[in-house]
Amino acid sequence: MSSRRHDIADDLRHQITTGRIKAGERLPSEADLARQYTVSTPTLRSALAVLEREGLVEKIHGKGNFVRRPLGKIVYVGGRGSLNLSTAAGAALRVTVRRTAIRADGQLTALFRVPSGSPLTEYFCLSHEEESPHSLARIYVPHDLTPTAALSDGPSCEGTARGFAALNPPADEIRETVCARLPTPDEASTLRISSATAVLAITRFAADSVGRVIEVAHLVFPGGRADAVFTTHHVINERRTQG
Repeated sequence: MSSRRHDIADDLRHQITTGRIKAGERLPSEADLARQYTVSTPTLRSALAVLEREGLVEKIHGKGNFVRRPLGKIVYVGGRGSLNLSTAAGAALRVTVRRTAIRADGQLTALFRVPSGSPLTEYFCLSHEEESPHSLARIYVPHDLTPTAALSDGPSCEGTARGFAALNPPADEIRETVCARLPTPDEASTLRISSATAVLAITRFAADSVGRVIEVAHLVFPGGRADAVFTTHHVINERRTQG
């Protein structure tokens, strides 16, 4: 049935790329498609999974399978995570923010260099392009650096990024680790992507002038939705010779 699965995927892909089935349109039910192609439901779902991995189709729980709208690409600028919101589609991103008081454990204990159970504040940020999830971030700060006013949802990621810039004192050291990996089940569900779609994962660590860690951020962008740009400035010291 492997060849049949690919035949179905090829036919649906052709209909999507030629516009017969338009972006945002709901596909017929899996039962109807299985009857249309005279295959079993598992074979039909296997064909749809091929298109999910390619980013052409997304399955929304309780609603069905939809042709995915092409999402714009954002630019992540290294160093406290600036976001350039110019997207290929020209669509603005909006972000929702959820703040939670937590206790440090596991990796956060090591990154913040604090005892287990130390109080932290977590900001869970999910950006959207129209109704589609675009990227997510979990940003952590020490509890005593949490502002008294809550960081509210913003109409765009840019406004939220400015809000985070004001949360903490200036960073003297910023270290970022970038890797490509498969999403966790929670990330795949939140971003509505296939578990086989690679993501760009960035862990950002910021410390102040006395070495205290003031921010740790875990950022996740589905592959193809973001470019990461890092710029190095070389400082040249000039010595003046006095005669």
